[in-house]
Amino acid sequence: MGTSSPAPGPRTVRNVALVGHSGSGKTTLAEAFLHRAGAIPRPGSVTEGTTVCDHEPEEIARGISVGLGVAHLDWTAPDGESYRVTLLDTPGSPDFLGAVDAALAVADLAVVVVSAVDGVRSGTQEVWRLCDEAGIPRLVLVSQEDRARADFRAVLDDVRSTFTASFVPLELPLGEEQSLHGVADVLAERAREYDGDGRSHDEAVPDDVRAEEHALHDQVVEEIVTHDDEQLEAYLAGDEPGVADLERTLAQEVRDGEAVPVLLASALTGVGVDRALDLVCELGPSPADRPAVVLLPDAATSEVVAAPGGDPLVQVFRTVVDPFVGQVSVFKVLSGSVASGDRLVDVATGAEDRVHGLFRLRGREHVAVERVGAGEVAAAAKLGAASTGGLLASRRSPVSARPLPGRPAVYAHALRPVSQSDDDKLSAALARLVAEDPTLHVDLTGTQAVLGGLGDTHLAVALERLGRTFGVHVTTEPVQVAYRETIARPAEAEGRLKKQSGGHGQFAVVQLRVSPLPRGSGFEFANAVVGGSVPRQYLPAVERGVAEAMAAGGPHGYPVVDVRVEVYDGKAHSVDSSDMAFRTAGAVGLREALAAAGTVVLEPVSAVTVTVPPDAQGDVMGDLSARRGHITATDSLDDGRVVVEALVPEAELVRYVLDLRSLTGGRGSFTARPDRYETLPGGVPAPSPTR
Repeated sequence: MGTSSPAPGPRTVRNVALVGHSGSGKTTLAEAFLHRAGAIPRPGSVTEGTTVCDHEPEEIARGISVGLGVAHLDWTAPDGESYRVTLLDTPGSPDFLGAVDAALAVADLAVVVVSAVDGVRSGTQEVWRLCDEAGIPRLVLVSQEDRARADFRAVLDDVRSTFTASFVPLELPLGEEQSLHGVADVLAERAREYDGDGRSHDEAVPDDVRAEEHALHDQVVEEIVTHDDEQLEAYLAGDEPGVADLERTLAQEVRDGEAVPVLLASALTGVGVDRALDLVCELGPSPADRPAVVLLPDAATSEVVAAPGGDPLVQVFRTVVDPFVGQVSVFKVLSGSVASGDRLVDVATGAEDRVHGLFRLRGREHVAVERVGAGEVAAAAKLGAASTGGLLASRRSPVSARPLPGRPAVYAHALRPVSQSDDDKLSAALARLVAEDPTLHVDLTGTQAVLGGLGDTHLAVALERLGRTFGVHVTTEPVQVAYRETIARPAEAEGRLKKQSGGHGQFAVVQLRVSPLPRGSGFEFANAVVGGSVPRQYLPAVERGVAEAMAAGGPHGYPVVDVRVEVYDGKAHSVDSSDMAFRTAGAVGLREALAAAGTVVLEPVSAVTVTVPPDAQGDVMGDLSARRGHITATDSLDDGRVVVEALVPEAELVRYVLDLRSLTGGRGSFTARPDRYETLPGGVPAPSPTR
């Protein structure tokens, strides 16, 4: 465990989320930043499994990020300030959007990484929307400029045509693909040439890009000064502001969401990496510029300023189970400071914990620090009171954290423990798994243990971690569809129990009228007995027996619902009748009525909301119809996407998230909620599909 220098003030803190489509180079870029800052001796490789941020076995095996990587570095920018930067490396797969939510909850700047080869992809559009919703300032970085078919200008056009924002390109590539050797600084109108070790020096802009660079310089300067009346007046008078003045104005525009700078870099060659770090620090907002928002008891919101002398307030945004130190809580200090030995209270529960040790994370490395200040990201082990998304303070407080965005499960497995030992540990292990990843959902209320998440890879990673970290091994099986039965038509039946085996016998007779109820009515029990043929004290036992028989299942084996049962006659014996006898008679009568009248199978139907780009609307609606869905409404969103609402049988949604992503190129999403039961066409359902 290393050590870290004392905490700076919040104005020199930068918390930066790296977001973008899967494969755009976020993790490799983080390696380049860490190496160029001297935080690591050499950059790691995603393909070799040696990167700082992707260090979990599940990430190394797949070659993708599956969790939120946290890594800090120190960087001295050209303005002379020393900045403390925390990189939040997010996954690009839609299966792990929960990690993006967590990063954006505490980041003050999002670097949207776009591949110079692939351009804007579905994941780019998704993270852009998430940044809009979170109100996060952005900077676009065009990565992989050294690769074959890299085209910065085409990607810049792609970004401009896809998103509504004021984009400010601050660089042009010098060369491209394998011939990339530097960047042209548009504001300073100088070339930054790079040596083989990623170090740079300034030169004049080469002749082949000079005209293009100068024209872009004029456009960019005009765009910047239009947001500052004093600078605009001077510019129109022929006095162009200096580079430092332009950058200060641009930094304010970035903070306010009025401008999005566009940079370029090659993480593998180092071209543009130091320049990107410079501009992240000089243009990116600090925690002091972006007060945190908390909830008051009356549900109103309040801002918390990142004041070094304020009362300590901490937000936990990630929980990790470390095999060596146990539970690690990763947090951002919203106000005040936190030191080793401090006591912190969960503001929601009042539970208190002592901070046994503080450290900054650099992947799996823990860098010890005695104190962390306002705006900074750090971690502590064994904070039992801390929960993901919760607030910790020096004393009980009436405020609460705004909840992290919820993501309903859209894909699920039923779990079957391999051994009795696994079964004994399963519930506790699943609870710890959900504490790490709140986008996982567990349901233990039925006959199956069901684990739900955002996709097949999400669940595969969760199950691997369940075995590796918690020692619980399971197999998976399809989740049973919750079919039900109801009586097909009214019927009458008798439930009789008569036993005599010496001593007191068992005797009860009930006459039942059974009839169907409207869908969703459940169970209704009525007493129509006249003359006391069934004594009043036995009627609750009859009702209980009927209810138990309904829960046990009808002729097809599914629980019975939407039935009215009326007791209208019966017989009792003064000695041999009992609650147990009438309970049994009620169950027998219900089964006899179901056999006489027949039953129909009901299937659950979900209300589904699908959000897709307009060019995929027809395909999606056709696919929903093929799934026996009924389209109920369509609507258009402000961003151009289309919302399709439909009622779809639950059995048709088992793999829908995977099929929808395939159908829309990853640009579609959906939510589903239980809505109703309807008669299953064709009678009895086919056996559940196997995976």
